[in-house]
Amino acid sequence: MSQLVRMPEPIVGVLEGKEASRGDLLEAARAGPALLQAAAGLRGAKKGRTVTFSKKAFLSLVSLCRDTCSYCTYKSEPGQQKLSMMSRAQVDALMAEAARFGCVEALVVAGERPEQAYPEARAWLAGNGFSSTAEYAVHCSERAEAAGLFPHTNIGNMTRSEMSDLRKTNPSMGLMLESSSLRLSGAGMPHEGAPSKDPRARIAALENAGALRIPMTTGVLVGIGETVPELVDSLLEIRRLHARWGHIQEVIVQNFVPKPDTAMAGPPPPAGYLESAIALARLAMPGMNVQAPPNLSPGSCRALLEAGVNDLGGISPLTPDYVNPECPWPAIGSVERECAGAGFDLECRFPAYPEFWGMVEPRVRERMREMSDRRGLVAGGRWR
Repeated sequence: MSQLVRMPEPIVGVLEGKEASRGDLLEAARAGPALLQAAAGLRGAKKGRTVTFSKKAFLSLVSLCRDTCSYCTYKSEPGQQKLSMMSRAQVDALMAEAARFGCVEALVVAGERPEQAYPEARAWLAGNGFSSTAEYAVHCSERAEAAGLFPHTNIGNMTRSEMSDLRKTNPSMGLMLESSSLRLSGAGMPHEGAPSKDPRARIAALENAGALRIPMTTGVLVGIGETVPELVDSLLEIRRLHARWGHIQEVIVQNFVPKPDTAMAGPPPPAGYLESAIALARLAMPGMNVQAPPNLSPGSCRALLEAGVNDLGGISPLTPDYVNPECPWPAIGSVERECAGAGFDLECRFPAYPEFWGMVEPRVRERMREMSDRRGLVAGGRWR
């Protein structure tokens, strides 16, 4: 920020090492420039001037989904042109291409248990030799590993057994909380048709991941109708999970991008709301890795950094963002220049952050070590 502003007492307390209470965060949410300045200061104190990202390829295994979210354009129906049902041969071909592009991460994504709602999904899985999407994701993770990449699987709520199978190859996994608000699952709300988005189900899955000591990426989706108190409660729920298990490696603060072909065609979140949400995440969890995806806010790297992020998520030089296909990934070189212009160094990380390597399967951890520098980041010659 260009000039110092007066800090409200709750923010001063956080800067002095006090854990922010719900009331502190609600007051901080009204603090305007002071909130952003405090978040930037905390990011600098806790994370320095390095900004990380993950160079990835996006595997959209199957875009059929048993859920229906009011804002989602990823879900496909049988016969739609955008439908994805990747065969084993297609997975292998994409992984070989990703390796040639110097990708490090294979992001494995699918709709929520489509085999429970679609006979087409059951037939496709059977044709590939599998009975469930999770079982197929385990196989695809193995194929990604064989190609020299590190899988990071995000296929919705998984059982403890499914996560246990995936952790053999996955350094980390992902499951967005999105919101802890039960209200958003009510009639006429974004998650009414999405039982897997019930926060109780999401929290239970994240608890299971904690019991298994799996580094997890989670986060909030902002601008879908939540109130500021609900946003704060969601961040505090993530903080609670991490305090109990120590396994939340990253919190994504993702802005809702309206899609014209969905029930929630607009409007987008108000100007400044994303930055305030990022700053609240930083105040709630000062030492956390906080991420915001740059493709959803083009040209926003400096603003995201000033709000408190220290990571820019996965960026692919090869595959689109299938969840937000209208938002292309920025070129990694341009992101690096934007970061440098703001006084930061861009570095590539593995799916698991260095401080969470102790939770990673030893065999996978050794593979990461072979490609890493002394900080536990990807060696420059591997990704540039």
